Amino acid sequence: MEYPIHRVTGVEILGDYSLRGAFDDGFERDIDLEEILEGELYGPLRERSPFAKVAVDSEVQMIVWPNGADFDPATLRDWPAHEAVMRELARRWALTPT
Repeated sequence: MEYPIHRVTGVEILGDYSLRGAFDDGFERDIDLEEILEGELYGPLRERSPFAKVAVDSEVQMIVWPNGADFDPATLRDWPAHEAVMRELARRWALTPT
């Protein structure tokens, strides 16, 4: 089975927890991450200052934050296909003691 390789070329903050990702094929996707920001890695991004430090790592071409949080470009590019699974994972992360 072949999986597409996507690369992020840009990211823009749209709102409190929303981003617009631009991809190497010219596609752009708006993504609301509010319900995903749970647990040890993503939970700190609920604060505006850390969330605002989102960037594109030029080496691996993915969206990253200074605390080590990141998202796979293919997951973001095809967000509607992955959103339900990511929400379920976030519910589990919220229940995991830190």
